[in-house]
Amino acid sequence: MPAHHDLGYRSLFAHPEMVRELVTHFTPFKLFGNVALACFEPVDPVYVGERLAARQNDIVWRVRIGEQFLYVYILLEFQSGVDRWMALRMQNYVGLLCQSLVKRHQLPPSLLLPPVLPLVFYNGAPDWSANTDLAALLMDGPAELAPFQPSQRYVLVDQQRLEPAALEANATLLALLFRMELSSASEVRDKVLPTLLTWFQDAPQAGLMRSVEVWLQSLASRRGETQPFTFENTKEATDMGRQFATWSEEFEYIGFQKGNEKGRAEGLAEGRVEGEVKGREEGQISALRGVLTHLLRKRFGDLPEAARQRIAAATLAQLEPWCERSIDASSLAAVFDDDAASA
Repeated sequence: MPAHHDLGYRSLFAHPEMVRELVTHFTPFKLFGNVALACFEPVDPVYVGERLAARQNDIVWRVRIGEQFLYVYILLEFQSGVDRWMALRMQNYVGLLCQSLVKRHQLPPSLLLPPVLPLVFYNGAPDWSANTDLAALLMDGPAELAPFQPSQRYVLVDQQRLEPAALEANATLLALLFRMELSSASEVRDKVLPTLLTWFQDAPQAGLMRSVEVWLQSLASRRGETQPFTFENTKEATDMGRQFATWSEEFEYIGFQKGNEKGRAEGLAEGRVEGEVKGREEGQISALRGVLTHLLRKRFGDLPEAARQRIAAATLAQLEPWCERSIDASSLAAVFDDDAASA
């Protein structure tokens, strides 16, 4: 199940324009810069192995380049923590993807496997210390065995370490959202959010706006906001003149304070740890209930009493997939009904 912080990014990168901006403006690769959005196609990221054990990485897109129908597959993996074995995970993902293409007879007439761009998007606070090359994780062996060892690399986009000046000079929507997360509270209120509102006034896109609202609500929930974020209440939502330099510092402080308050009440070290975790989870649940109710009302009108009760009683494990489905579900029933959503 995706972590809570992933939901906002999943909603953003479900749009081809955001994927194109990520690759073109935040990696060394420029081959997608002039590719039409119609050439970007989402791919089912669930692969079934020989023992019928489903494995899933976060998002997969394929891009048609030129007249030769050369498909370049992009694997997006979202991380908020450092994973030493990410290169190994990426090798597994690429292998499973290629196996799936072979089994489904989705190879070109040449029967050759397509190129793949493995991309890890990292937004955690600690520096990324994991190797981006699988070869660095292998022990030294006899020279004659070297040609037979596995090889896999991936591209890292480290959001927290992006240069502020470069982001400000970047006119893309994605750069604007990165500034929203990385800037000081006063800069968000005075510069970034007004620019974001102007962007959607000049290029109104209802589906993309809904996804941006989900992302912003996910961001706001980490700083302790329990009310759903909407573009209609931006002035109220951005009144954040606090002593913290960035939102991320404020998120950590709020979570620490909630945990310690609970821990002091219990008077035990175990209670402090438990209170910190419980406080964060309660905040996430409250925020997700708010954003889910807002999105469903915006798409389907006033909610029936049964739906409101179900949201009020839902757990974090239930709310996360409901929020994802609410972005493009065809009906209110499809959001809640697991069988209907699967079908």
